[in-house]
Amino acid sequence: MLHRTIVGLGLATAALGLLAPPALAQDKDVVIGMQCDRTGPTQIVGTVLCPAYHDYISLVNQRGGVEGYKVRVIEMDHEYKVPPAIEAHERFKKEGAVIESPFGTPQLLALLKKFEEDKIPATSPGIGSSAAADGKRFPYVFPVAASYWSQTAVGVKFAKDQLGGSLKGKKIAYLFFDNPAGKEPISLLEDLAKIEEFEMRTFAVPSPGIEMGAQVLDITGRFKPDFIIAHLFGRAPSVAIKELKGKGFPLSKVIGLVWAGAEADILAAGGWGIAEGYNTLQYAGVGTDFQVIKDINELYKSQGKTPPKEQENSATYNRGVYQAAVHVEAIRQAIKAKGGAKPTGADVRDGFEKIKAADLAWLGLAPPLALSAEDHEGGGWVQIWSVKGGKFVKTTEWIQAYRDVIKKHIEADGKK
Repeated sequence: MLHRTIVGLGLATAALGLLAPPALAQDKDVVIGMQCDRTGPTQIVGTVLCPAYHDYISLVNQRGGVEGYKVRVIEMDHEYKVPPAIEAHERFKKEGAVIESPFGTPQLLALLKKFEEDKIPATSPGIGSSAAADGKRFPYVFPVAASYWSQTAVGVKFAKDQLGGSLKGKKIAYLFFDNPAGKEPISLLEDLAKIEEFEMRTFAVPSPGIEMGAQVLDITGRFKPDFIIAHLFGRAPSVAIKELKGKGFPLSKVIGLVWAGAEADILAAGGWGIAEGYNTLQYAGVGTDFQVIKDINELYKSQGKTPPKEQENSATYNRGVYQAAVHVEAIRQAIKAKGGAKPTGADVRDGFEKIKAADLAWLGLAPPLALSAEDHEGGGWVQIWSVKGGKFVKTTEWIQAYRDVIKKHIEADGKK
């Protein structure tokens, strides 16, 4: 099903559109193509992240748009399937999209060459290939958030810190969703195991990730690790929390990568009491005490509405806001560089490479992102948030780890 969402100023904008010639109205629009999973296996993400994205665009348009241009978002629910994602790209291209927002690693990988061929930049926060951080090799893809390699590296650093500053002779279990995204960090973990002298063992969870009793029993009963890194998504994170809790494994010795750490995962596992001590990685801040969230809520209030219920799952909601803000900033940079002229996809690609941390600092929830022609990831920054006393509590500020090792992996991937 194709969902077309035109985000504007409400009745005033609609009336203006009726009075203006179609071509003129289109000349003052910039189009973003957005893929969502509102009905597929990871809908726990799509039903929150995508509304958040639209909320931020509504805020931008309510404030006059981007350098005088209104933002029009065309959304397609691809149900986490690759063929609809490819169809979505073709539709977005026809509509004149200058940015695309794919969702899902399989979907992104299927479209990598198309983005470059059609000169439409795409972002992949929390999904896709970690090697896409290399802007020279992947000129039209921007992770704009910590890749799976960067997340895993921080997970290992956190384990090291929690285990007394040394991993020598320790055991780390890697519990992962058995698909390309889940497998991607394994090579990095193998290298870090050699460097830090720990034993690493992998435990694959088959799709849809709701049956992992055997894996958890193998972890807790046979391997007996000192720490667990969990790379799970969809319904799998909540199942892992329940299973590990049931086997008596201390959740303070578990860290979930970004798709294993939202409020919805905790509630699905049985609630905050069950998940006490569980640690998560985040590439955007958690909670509602941020300037941009306050601004969105003021917009809702001005329309006589209550704040969106999706904010109850703030870890995911805030990612949608962050992603939209990065897109808008790239468009802004592109328009400014062209002296106010309407940007093309190639212009927006260049705009991404001009984004610095100060451009997004006002949001309050963004990492210190700094993009360049060489680095499309922006530094690989994450925060760690932990379940304490019935809520997520920030455990660290923005951190990164093993950047030299990650750089070697990026370089090695480019030589394959």
